[in-house]
Amino acid sequence: MKHYAQAFDAFNKNAEDGWLKSQRIAAFARFEHLGFPTPSVEYWKYTDTKALAKREFKLATGYDQQAAAELLKAKGLKLDAHRLVFVDGLLSSELSNLEGLQDAVVIEPLSQALATELELTSGMMGRLAGIDVDVFTALNFAFVSEGVVVRVGANQKVNKPLLVTYLSTATEEVMSHPRILIAAGASSELQLIEHFIGADEAKNFTNRVVEGVMERNAKIHHTLLQQPSDKEWWVGRIQIEQKRDSRYTSHQMNLGGKLVRDDLVCDLNGEGAECDFSGLLFGRNRQHLDIHTLVNHNAPLTNSYETYKTILNDRSQGVFNSKVIVKKDSQKIHAVQNNANLLLSDQAQINAKPELEIYADDVKCAHGATTGQLDMDALFYLMARGIGEEEARGLLTLAFANEVIDKLELPEIYNLVETTVAGQLPHKIELELTQ
Repeated sequence: MKHYAQAFDAFNKNAEDGWLKSQRIAAFARFEHLGFPTPSVEYWKYTDTKALAKREFKLATGYDQQAAAELLKAKGLKLDAHRLVFVDGLLSSELSNLEGLQDAVVIEPLSQALATELELTSGMMGRLAGIDVDVFTALNFAFVSEGVVVRVGANQKVNKPLLVTYLSTATEEVMSHPRILIAAGASSELQLIEHFIGADEAKNFTNRVVEGVMERNAKIHHTLLQQPSDKEWWVGRIQIEQKRDSRYTSHQMNLGGKLVRDDLVCDLNGEGAECDFSGLLFGRNRQHLDIHTLVNHNAPLTNSYETYKTILNDRSQGVFNSKVIVKKDSQKIHAVQNNANLLLSDQAQINAKPELEIYADDVKCAHGATTGQLDMDALFYLMARGIGEEEARGLLTLAFANEVIDKLELPEIYNLVETTVAGQLPHKIELELTQ
């Protein structure tokens, strides 16, 4: 890990003395103490990160503006939204647009907030995802300099979705550590879309953290759309604190990457709080896709729902670990976990582990995981009606994915996900886009 230390020394040596510099130093010390996790660590039992320790990733000092614009035009979402675009971890002012925000809504780059509102920003950063959470969160804090700060006032609905796009264009090995901070006021509403796009030759390591605090009756609809190149490394953490009657909805669409690890944690701290997770892991070649979720029912009368689908082909590997903890005296809660996995190859592997840990007695909880191949009866049914075997296999696979794809409300995102999955199946399917 020597090169990480060298990169940190170069990054932090000219930083102004104060809270942020001292926190970065403490965070990097924590990272060095923990080291990259190995399969001997239970939480990382099926995901080995030793290759990350050997890579000599660097922080980007610039980027090709034309290449970034072309990549965004080719693969970006065509969506009416407030936009922030980051290229290899650096803010692109030319490609971003935050015009038209209402007065009670603040959306700004993290670098700007750190420069002009350090005291306010420091109160948000690390409150939920501090340096002791895990090694990658500590590493993020050590290098944190860019990202997004969102503050939505009480009773405010952000008038358009916030689209945060991360572009990977560098041909050398570049790392970035963006962080998103969200403060959602009482009865506020925010639609957040994160879109990660990698050029075909990109080899980036992205280590993203999101922290969000939701006040009473706040609503956040969060879509994470991942399309890094097959040579990229991606690690992410989302940490949400929910107060009374708040609702957090998450859609995680994992469609690329060499190694992807997602951690999603919700603390339901007030009565009536509810979270609803859904996701798709779509793996090919030798991709490794790992998702961990944790819901803490810390208050009674709280609800959580999870639906995740995995489709794996070739030698790809998937991990799904979902844990629900019902704390003592958290009565009358409802928690459901559903995980279904489809293996298209005899060499594909999935490790699924839904867990319930219950310390209350008046609860309604259920979990389940299934793994299998395509239904031969359904395949025969389609073929008996004149559909070729290859097309029938593709249609059944897409139908399997559509249970979670159908939860995507915006047609621009729905179309992108569905056509991407259809086009990357072993037997490609051409789809007509919905309008």
